[in-house]
Amino acid sequence: MSTPHRSDQDPAAVDHPAAVAAQTARFVSVVKGADLATPVPSCPEWTLADLLQHTGSVHRWFSVLLHQRLQERPTSRDVDLQLPAQPEGYVDWLAASAEVAAEAFTATAGDTPMWAWGADQHARFWARRMLFETLVHRVDAELALGIRSEIDTALAVDGVDEFLVNLPFASFFAPKTANLRGSDRSIRFSCTDADRDWLVRLRPDGFGLEANDAGATDSPADATVRGSAADLLLLAYGRLDRADKRFEVHGDQELLAHWFTNSAF
Repeated sequence: MSTPHRSDQDPAAVDHPAAVAAQTARFVSVVKGADLATPVPSCPEWTLADLLQHTGSVHRWFSVLLHQRLQERPTSRDVDLQLPAQPEGYVDWLAASAEVAAEAFTATAGDTPMWAWGADQHARFWARRMLFETLVHRVDAELALGIRSEIDTALAVDGVDEFLVNLPFASFFAPKTANLRGSDRSIRFSCTDADRDWLVRLRPDGFGLEANDAGATDSPADATVRGSAADLLLLAYGRLDRADKRFEVHGDQELLAHWFTNSAF
């Protein structure tokens, strides 16, 4: 596989630990008092209880990795989750999970070198990854409960970037990404509410972001999807479809179908 370029998006522009706390607090407020047996359409076969359990487990698992300052891929995911015996306790447990994460962020500086499955081999990778796990699942809960979701533009821009930067490394848990190859074909994702876009190039040996400092954002693309940063983030995670009227879509539709069929995270 070709080596993907790192984006020039500055992750430091977002305070990821603070955003994890804020997004978890919003998540908790959304589900407080809700029927946790409510199905979550954007996560088939999951209920709100499953969504809470997954998100809190991510917080606690990543926190263990941070405290260990892991230097190689873990061989076990056994963690004492302290999960309540009954789903009725999951909401408070999720809030407590965010406190566990906050302690891990405080104990481990973001620039601490450590193993990560993505592009950035530092502790900050895990805070950034935890943020978007939490944010997207907060949106899932809102979708399940018929609540209109709002996503800050700066967070959404960072989230699209985080997704595209790390996707080339995700094949061990998202195997279809290995199909994202092409004969030098390109897709542009462009924000309508921020001065930001991304050019992804598919080559015979793999795919990755083009470096923005190489003028890639000015070069033509075989297909383009334009939308707000928030909508592009939800599109990347499969919570919106490119046929939605919120998007302007141009160019090679077969290429776009190939991308979205194989880029599920």
